[in-house]
Amino acid sequence: MRSTLAVVRAYVALTKPRIIELLLVTTFPTMMLAAHGLPGWWQVVATLVGGTAAAGSANALNCYFDRDIDELMGRTRQRPLVQHTVSPRGALVFGTALGTFAVGWMWLFTNLLAAVLSLAAILFYVFVYTLGLKRRTSQNIVWGGAAGCMPVLIGWAVVTGRLGWPPLVLFGVIFFWTPVHYWPLAMRFRADYERAGVPMLPVVATPVTVLRQVLRYGWATVLTSLLLWPLATGWIYGLVAAGAGGVFLLQAHRLYAAVRRDGAAATGTTAATPAAGKARPMRLFHTSNSYLALLFTAVALDALILGH
Repeated sequence: MRSTLAVVRAYVALTKPRIIELLLVTTFPTMMLAAHGLPGWWQVVATLVGGTAAAGSANALNCYFDRDIDELMGRTRQRPLVQHTVSPRGALVFGTALGTFAVGWMWLFTNLLAAVLSLAAILFYVFVYTLGLKRRTSQNIVWGGAAGCMPVLIGWAVVTGRLGWPPLVLFGVIFFWTPVHYWPLAMRFRADYERAGVPMLPVVATPVTVLRQVLRYGWATVLTSLLLWPLATGWIYGLVAAGAGGVFLLQAHRLYAAVRRDGAAATGTTAATPAAGKARPMRLFHTSNSYLALLFTAVALDALILGH
């Protein structure tokens, strides 16, 4: 008989807490930008509770629908449905209940716009990305990643009751950043995705082709981030956006150069190469995490210190 704590841990694992952390890192600074400083404490608490529940719902439902391919992939074999620590029915009921709670909570304690955006994020991630795009196109993470951009719109909507250009710019930053963040991870676990029949770009294209796309999206990310400087922020954000963006792009260009040196373009094959192995792609993956964290920290500091 499993302990109550073990059951709770299994259900928490369904929500993919590490992904939720990343989403919340973008929400609070956006709220600070909207408030030109610190927003009301209850606004923050209500948004973080509702946002955590919404993201957890989407992730739990993703685990339910992807349980067949999760069993085939080494990096996902420890998930609760694969380990049979949570039943499929339990995951479906839990994910649906969590989503219902999230939308109701946001409507009750923030506003209708934030609740509608929360519902849209859940539905988009589950039905457009998980059920629609993931197994059908190599552009799955590009368009599916839009769900991960929603927290900035939700945070802004909670504070202002409407949308505006600053959150749309931040939406664009995360949208362009997502492929740069995810494709290096997919390069590292290319064999997993191929075995599961998921056409991530590194499965259907050579490493050099993947990294050309990474560079395009990387430049789009940094250039879009700089639009926020004259639009809604001051010199603190501007310096960090330019500096962190430069390091981010440098790491991407280094990986691209390494792949070309290793002859990926000359082989004309989708087989893994030394440059598409463990170390180099994951270095860019970790750099992308640091970049986004620094960028949104700068948003928060700019709003707190300069009142933007």
